[in-house]
Amino acid sequence: MQCRHQTTPALRPLRAVEFFQGTLDSTDEIATARVFDTTLRDGEQSPGTSFSYDDKREIARILDEMETHVIEAGFPVNSEAEFEAVSDIASSTRTTTCGLARVVDKDVEAALDSGVEMVHVFVSTSDVQIEDSMHSSREAVVERAIDAVERVTEAGAICMFSPMDATRTDEPFLLEVIEAVTEAGTDWINVPDTCGVATPRRFYDLIETVTDHTDARIDVHTHDDFGLATANALAGIEAGADQAQVSVNSIGERAGNAAYEEFVMAVESVYQADTGIDTTRITELSQVVADRSGVPVPSNKPVVGANAFSHESGIHAAGVIENADTFEPGVMTPEMVGARRRLVLGKHTGTHSVRERLVETGFDPTETEVRAVTRRVKDYGAEKRRVTVSDLERFAEAEGVARLPEREREEVQA
Repeated sequence: MQCRHQTTPALRPLRAVEFFQGTLDSTDEIATARVFDTTLRDGEQSPGTSFSYDDKREIARILDEMETHVIEAGFPVNSEAEFEAVSDIASSTRTTTCGLARVVDKDVEAALDSGVEMVHVFVSTSDVQIEDSMHSSREAVVERAIDAVERVTEAGAICMFSPMDATRTDEPFLLEVIEAVTEAGTDWINVPDTCGVATPRRFYDLIETVTDHTDARIDVHTHDDFGLATANALAGIEAGADQAQVSVNSIGERAGNAAYEEFVMAVESVYQADTGIDTTRITELSQVVADRSGVPVPSNKPVVGANAFSHESGIHAAGVIENADTFEPGVMTPEMVGARRRLVLGKHTGTHSVRERLVETGFDPTETEVRAVTRRVKDYGAEKRRVTVSDLERFAEAEGVARLPEREREEVQA
């Protein structure tokens, strides 16, 4: 059930400094942050997810129109269909398109041939992956990394290099690799928390260290195995990274990636900084990705979940009816992400919500009638049943609540 009650729409980030006075009085940690979207690449690696050619085109189109800085369109060497999709996205979007490649000649050539502006080359640097996944050596890793970076830069493409599993890599060796690819000419270094083991403070320190050993721009890629992906991405930006790799609805390997919607809105609203993203299309983007990926959005998902701007508790609903800032962040409104606020009727509903909904539905209740209908709503909701508009009308009619005159009803509904 949706509430027609709305506060003044805020379609641009609120510069509401008053909400950060006191315990959160500093909002100058971040000035800007770039967004690298990997929904079409890492997001598609969610178990059971496979985007069709048309799916990729549609998602890429929306990301492009929202002014996302980089779209990682896929892994060109993976298949002919993947190559064609990446190539088509590269030619049909205005934003920078990226193709993924291992430090293998055929991968790099496929990415370059696809026409992407950026090639993202990666190689494992943690000993466990070098020894038990690649069956290689540290020396070979460094050599192959340098060769791949040089091939990309010689071709005139933007080069991004990733030391995969960086957060589980011996730090001196990690820095050795970073210094080597920096000398080879990489434009970007992506620091991946491949297995999601970082914590914000430690990841911050790592990014500061990496920054001291390269003049390349820094990008971060964080996974959500412990629910810390978005927090780690933000910590990386605070520490000096320019860009974060994110995925819509958090989809990706295992527990997924840092969420596009969470990262963007945290930067815009909590840090009061600028991403350049059209945030009003975030809900639309989320719904399209959920539909095409087959991965539903949990109701309690931040920013885009059905409950993100919903209120049932009587105290909360009463406050929101008076002023939405009472029980919402104040610096993020549903309008900012293309969503709507809802007052949900159920076990925890109070008289304020019931009165509001009765009037919206065309009734003219007395205070006694509001209380009576509220009791019915609570009892019905206590049985774990969803209270619909039809149920509310049925309760109102059972209590003999009068209807508003037709003209007044039209004015309320307008």
